[in-house]
Amino acid sequence: MEAKGTVLVLDYGSQYTHLITRRIRQLHVLSLCISGTSSLQAIIDHRPRVIILSGGPHSVHCSGAPSFPDGFLRYVEESGAFVLGICYGLQLLVQSMGGEVSLADCREYGRMEIAVDGCSRLFPREEGEWKQFVWMSHGDEVVRLPEGFRVVGRSKENGVAAIENPSRRIYGLQYHPEVTHSPQGMETLQHFLFNICGITADWNLHGVLQEQEQEIKEMVGPHDHVICALSGGVDSTVAATIVHKVIGDRLHCVFVDNGLLRYKEKERVMSTFESDLHLPVTCVDATERFLSKLKGVEDPESKRKIIGAEFISIFDDFAQDMEQKLGRKPSFLVQGTLYPDVIESCPPPGSGRNHSHTIKSHHNVGGLPKNMKLKLIEPLKLLFKDEVRQLGSILNVPRAFLQRHPFPGPGLAVRILGDVTEGNDLEILRQVDEIYIQSIKEAGLYDSIWQAFAVLLRDRTVGVQGDQRTHSRAVSLRAVTSEDGMTADWYYFDREFLANVSAKICNGVREVNRVLVDITSKPPSTIEWE
Repeated sequence: MEAKGTVLVLDYGSQYTHLITRRIRQLHVLSLCISGTSSLQAIIDHRPRVIILSGGPHSVHCSGAPSFPDGFLRYVEESGAFVLGICYGLQLLVQSMGGEVSLADCREYGRMEIAVDGCSRLFPREEGEWKQFVWMSHGDEVVRLPEGFRVVGRSKENGVAAIENPSRRIYGLQYHPEVTHSPQGMETLQHFLFNICGITADWNLHGVLQEQEQEIKEMVGPHDHVICALSGGVDSTVAATIVHKVIGDRLHCVFVDNGLLRYKEKERVMSTFESDLHLPVTCVDATERFLSKLKGVEDPESKRKIIGAEFISIFDDFAQDMEQKLGRKPSFLVQGTLYPDVIESCPPPGSGRNHSHTIKSHHNVGGLPKNMKLKLIEPLKLLFKDEVRQLGSILNVPRAFLQRHPFPGPGLAVRILGDVTEGNDLEILRQVDEIYIQSIKEAGLYDSIWQAFAVLLRDRTVGVQGDQRTHSRAVSLRAVTSEDGMTADWYYFDREFLANVSAKICNGVREVNRVLVDITSKPPSTIEWE
């Protein structure tokens, strides 16, 4: 993506960091997110017009707290970049520039009223001081400002809520303007970007599409062939459509049946590819390869990495087969990697590589083997799911396909807790999931839900069916709403719907006698169970 006018977010571990990135993109400004402990050169390479330091769970006065690299403040001064510190980011700026931050006598969490200075650059208003409600989340406070800064916002408890030093182009907010609980937060961000920093709102998905097409043209030679890993989901399909538009029949799509698909998924997906999308697709049945490698494996991270490695092995084999047919071996592999995949596959703190904990390895990011032979083409890796759907609409991908719920690359392997090869667990889960999803569609709820699925639990429970004691399986139903999959809330089904679905599952699937409902948001949970 073109770096002109880029807003670069340095991530210090806040659960809201990705939301800052999204909010700025909603203003038609390109925003990218990298680790807050990235090297100075990594920051310089992005040529940012604006740098935002995110919040985080750390205390700046504690040993080992993450910080920006040496030379960062000098770079800001010399480059003319603007800086906005949010929460921990504000405190990091204060501490690094000679001010002081200490443990607060009165911590501030949740919705708070602040008074702001109408004569400031951040909150200009003719009436002078005015008040607004914001979302606070901090246990430390600024007790002494660096030279040249002034307070332009205070909380009811007289805590520092906002600071600025216009001559150095550095600003700070102790609260989170990116969340909806700060009603005027977007107004503040918009004012900061456009009126203070002079950013132009010129980023849009039409431009992204043109850039990606040009990048593919430059990457793939005129005689090169490309393999695309199609999963049947929105992401890989949109990625394939972009590449197909550029190189035509030199794209060879492969759909892998890994034995971990949903009920009749292969038949349904292949039919859609052929009738609606007109993409050339080869189906590879690799059920035995995957299940034999997964036999006895219970750890979810191990399952993900095994599946990722096996996918790449199959694509390498497919490339060799194509070489025999074409006389030329494909050199590239297209994947539908998204920005959340990249963010969630970051290594843990203390590793010397990054600031944030690994949530899970995505099979097309953290699960890739280091010795893979194909070079990757990932046209969506800087986009969120809703942006991919918009891009698919521009490319005329059918709406019904774009609205499909996300399905994880490891498939049902992360929806069966433990060893996926035991007994007929896969078939049990397929039947339960099919009843659940079809019930959602029949109730007209499918498009209102981001993702819905069933999980097969390991334990057996006692029940009574047909006047007989049973000792059968329990399943959990999960449905969430979300904008991008980075945060999510559980979907509020009415009681009658849940009662009907529970009865259908227990009556229709002999091996199940108990149905649970997952009512946990993300965070603290992830959307998938493994």
